[in-house]
Amino acid sequence: MNRPVHGGNLVWAAALAGCPASLILDFSASINPLGPPPTALAAIQAHLTALGSYPDPHYQQLRAALGQVHQLSPEWILPGNGSAELLTWAGWDLSELEVTWLITPAFGDYWRALRAFGANVLECPLSDLKFGIWDLGLVIGSLKSSTPSSRGLLLNNPHNPTGQIFSRETIVPLLEQFALVVVDEAFMDFITPDEEQSLIRLVTQFPNLVILRSLTKFYSLPGLRLGYAIAHPDRLRRWQKWRDPWPVNTLAAAAGEAVVKDKDFQQQTWNWLEPAKSQLFEGLAQKPGLQPLPGAANFLLVESKQPSSQVQERLLQHSQILIRDCLSFPQLGDRYFRVAVRSHADNQRLLQGLAEIL
Repeated sequence: MNRPVHGGNLVWAAALAGCPASLILDFSASINPLGPPPTALAAIQAHLTALGSYPDPHYQQLRAALGQVHQLSPEWILPGNGSAELLTWAGWDLSELEVTWLITPAFGDYWRALRAFGANVLECPLSDLKFGIWDLGLVIGSLKSSTPSSRGLLLNNPHNPTGQIFSRETIVPLLEQFALVVVDEAFMDFITPDEEQSLIRLVTQFPNLVILRSLTKFYSLPGLRLGYAIAHPDRLRRWQKWRDPWPVNTLAAAAGEAVVKDKDFQQQTWNWLEPAKSQLFEGLAQKPGLQPLPGAANFLLVESKQPSSQVQERLLQHSQILIRDCLSFPQLGDRYFRVAVRSHADNQRLLQGLAEIL
């Protein structure tokens, strides 16, 4: 079985560990361990009888709920079958430009979406890994020097896999520099409202700005596949014509409508994350040959003196724990791995497993 390029492949991990997939403790997918929230499960239960009918093709109730959250008219919002589906249409738009700048290391699906439509991609490295520098200012400086004519930019914020976050003020000048800027904010929900750096509030001012959001990571609903795009209505209407009908199923739409209103679960997650992340960071930093990097999201990138693929395989075989290797990020290779932040007990189990193999 080929090594996966995404996290969360429990079938592959179970084959390597020699156990059922249900016994794998998954640190490779950065999913909120507190969910799914009860509001999502109740909404799913309440809509089971609706499975005999097609979903509303315009998802009016879900778009209205999201519009209320973001103080936008629903026509500025397009739900999708996970943010990955919407990334595909963003990739199509970017491919029509002369060139697309891509900040690297980059999530593998960015390459998929851009290459699917033959986009001309230029890499903009986030850091000089030889010296361990993770300098966002250097990246922004190089981007500002590019010619704005017919050029696109694709980035995510917070950045995956480093966890670094771009300030809003840092990105805004780039909206004047590029014909199209696509910002993947899949992990932005994990940052408290007083510290988040979303560009959603600017989307009505810049028709060249597209925001992609995920509802599966924060609300622990990856099996439902649900995300949304925020962009100019003309662009979203074009995307709607390109894609298959009913991309979001009835249960996903109902769960999404419920969770975006769930203030209690949101606050519970913010209260949990920082102490849990600090505990995990400190525990990793004490392990020989490991150096975690500070990050703003619900995961940590860890530099390893031992090949990360070896650490991953030994953890699976010894402790049935799955971490995310970074082999799919060429700039990182076998020197780094990524781990999600989970519950205190799960984090302790990871730290104990690492202590036993390092």
